[in-house]
Amino acid sequence: MGLPLGAALAACGTSGPAPSGGGAGAGASGSGTKATYWFLQGPPGEAPRTAAVKRFNQANPNGQIAITTIQNDAYKTKIKTAIGAGQAPTIIWGWGGGGLRSYVQAGQVEDLTSWFDQNAAVKDRLFPSSFGAATIDGKIYAMPCETVQPIILFYNKKVFEKVGVQPPQSYGDILDLVKKFNAQGIAPFSLGGQSRWTNMMWLEFLFDRIGGSEVFQAVFDGEKDAWNNPASIEGLTKMQELIKANAFVKGFSSITADSNADQALLYTGKAAMMLHGSWSYGIQQAQGGDFVPSGGLGWMNFPPVDGGKGDPSDTVGNPGQYLSISSKASPEQKEIAKKFFANGLLDDQEQKDWVGTGGVPIVKGSDKLFTGSKDAEFLNFIYGVASNAKVFAQSWDQALSPTAAEVLLDNIAKLFQLSISPQQFATNMNAVIGK
Repeated sequence: MGLPLGAALAACGTSGPAPSGGGAGAGASGSGTKATYWFLQGPPGEAPRTAAVKRFNQANPNGQIAITTIQNDAYKTKIKTAIGAGQAPTIIWGWGGGGLRSYVQAGQVEDLTSWFDQNAAVKDRLFPSSFGAATIDGKIYAMPCETVQPIILFYNKKVFEKVGVQPPQSYGDILDLVKKFNAQGIAPFSLGGQSRWTNMMWLEFLFDRIGGSEVFQAVFDGEKDAWNNPASIEGLTKMQELIKANAFVKGFSSITADSNADQALLYTGKAAMMLHGSWSYGIQQAQGGDFVPSGGLGWMNFPPVDGGKGDPSDTVGNPGQYLSISSKASPEQKEIAKKFFANGLLDDQEQKDWVGTGGVPIVKGSDKLFTGSKDAEFLNFIYGVASNAKVFAQSWDQALSPTAAEVLLDNIAKLFQLSISPQQFATNMNAVIGK
């Protein structure tokens, strides 16, 4: 696998890795026109991205790409400032969703719909579900790239065996398990609730499994009072019922995901289950001793809710990362970027590089690269979830605008602390739809 999964994924969250360091270059030494490309510094992504640009530059001496790598938090500020000033790089790296929508509304990125129509082979090789976060009002404004990171339900097989129970096949089973694990003095679910986005994962799945993907899609599309959907209120109500039933570890609202304390509760057997991003596998492998190698960790997609309308094969999380082209770039720079999208991204070597960091590339057939890996079972599972999902919904805090996302996370914290009702949550969120 190359770089251990734990080292590669330990820093990941809903907004991707949190790197450090600096640099620029990637062999952009040709004499022709140069496009510019900014992206995140540090592992796991800097090395695969840099190597891909270097190969492209070597093959295209008269159409080069010059890169600049920037730390995560600094990048978020710098790219917004540059785009606002009309000085964006040719290729804009991002997470799609709400951030991309703001660029589209400001006329700062190219509409790539017709380009994808003319280059159908480029689109057809990628997971169809990766295009949701690249699409605004029915038009495609970004090239999906890199890897998938779905949210999945992890469980401690040893704890399940000790209590004599099976993994949940429905939401009703989850409620039954909560009672059984509590009776044994084991927390049913671990949760790093102080981080807020970890709580969000629960609502994302409850909304989807109860009412289908269209429930949150209406929010993303800016429909008035979308949070008042009966399925939304039901999901919010079920959430508070779980909290009142002591489904989560005591004191969850003071546990942070950044410290990985939530994951330690799972692999030490103090908690039976945990809803978390696929990157958690690597963290548990690196920090859990023999827990993962001994076969103690189980995983599954979130089960259906009894009577719900949602498709249980659908998922949520990070369906990919995204590259857009600045509308302010010169025609020559735009052509270089499009050539890179068609011929430079996700070639065989880049796919191998991403697998080497513990990632699952968003390319159909990339599972052939997992053969021989000690983590092949998990990687194949993630590939199956991502490739089979009819809808791979983007994490809400990335899908919404930064303004709405902060209000969302604040209200999620209040909902989980039982300080607001489901209806108050919906009212508060309806007030920021479209903002």
